[in-house]
Amino acid sequence: MAREVPIASAGHYASEPAFRDHVMHACQPVVLKGAGRDWPLLDPGGPSIFEHMLTFDTGREAEMFVGPPGIGQRYYYDDHLSGFNFARESLPFAEGLERIARTAEEEGADSLYMGSLPSERYLPGIEALTPVPFIPDSVRPRFWVGHASRVACHYDTQDNLAFAAKGRRRFTLFPPQAIGDLYVGPIDVTMAGQPVALAVESEPGDPRFERFDAIRDQALVAELQPGDAIYIPKLWWHKVEAIDRLNVLVNFWWDGFAAGPDQPFAAMMLALVAIAERPPAERAAWRAWFDHYVFRQDGHPLAHLPPDRHGILGPLKEGNYQRIRMAAMRMLRGS
Repeated sequence: MAREVPIASAGHYASEPAFRDHVMHACQPVVLKGAGRDWPLLDPGGPSIFEHMLTFDTGREAEMFVGPPGIGQRYYYDDHLSGFNFARESLPFAEGLERIARTAEEEGADSLYMGSLPSERYLPGIEALTPVPFIPDSVRPRFWVGHASRVACHYDTQDNLAFAAKGRRRFTLFPPQAIGDLYVGPIDVTMAGQPVALAVESEPGDPRFERFDAIRDQALVAELQPGDAIYIPKLWWHKVEAIDRLNVLVNFWWDGFAAGPDQPFAAMMLALVAIAERPPAERAAWRAWFDHYVFRQDGHPLAHLPPDRHGILGPLKEGNYQRIRMAAMRMLRGS
């Protein structure tokens, strides 16, 4: 049986350090009930969410997913994994918003969806209506607007705080360690930038996804009411369902533990070309080096020496970030 995502009180995390220390360090998803309930965006006595968005609209064009009725509101690949079961249209944001609202109650209509719309590009200033005191001030919201929908199980390389603003949202999550049992699709032919877990919506006993049956019941689930939020750590797999006929999600992406601009996923992509096709025994040797210097299961690799002898393996914030980065860039340039 699937288990529910643990619930925490948003009121306990009034600052960014408190949220990072007490929630993010554990790398586990958490539901924050009512975290956005007092947002001006959701004030029942004020303008509607759609009216607020139109007030801040810059007139830019947005991309809309258009799914025919036959897909059952599930945005996915075609049968050959070479294309998709929906079309993409470019249109002014306000026109897309009007079309979504107008057709939400029509039986047999196309399923419509506009996603990942950065506020600074489409709705500058609306950030004042979505305050979150426990994330960095520089992080801006993104808006996801559409009909009922099912978005395939995927991961993000950033930490994700997602608020149901209109309509209910259901999340089904699997931990990063499940990746080998999820039968992940191609990483360079994707619907919206990230590969998806092909097995998650399969029927039990599907011979294409035998390993998934062993973890199928290990999913975590959460259903958000408007005003609720969920924190999803980076690399956690999540399927997202917009349940009602008309839905708005607001999310915030950031890396809570970045030491600089370089992203861990970039290191993995470089490792693909540097390590992935070497002989198994050599890959095992490099794994030992990564475990020792990077993952550090046994602690700091130079713990047996005084801190003043740690060199570039000392704390990154003491200038070692740039020293290591410059050394790596010289190697990449072949110098």
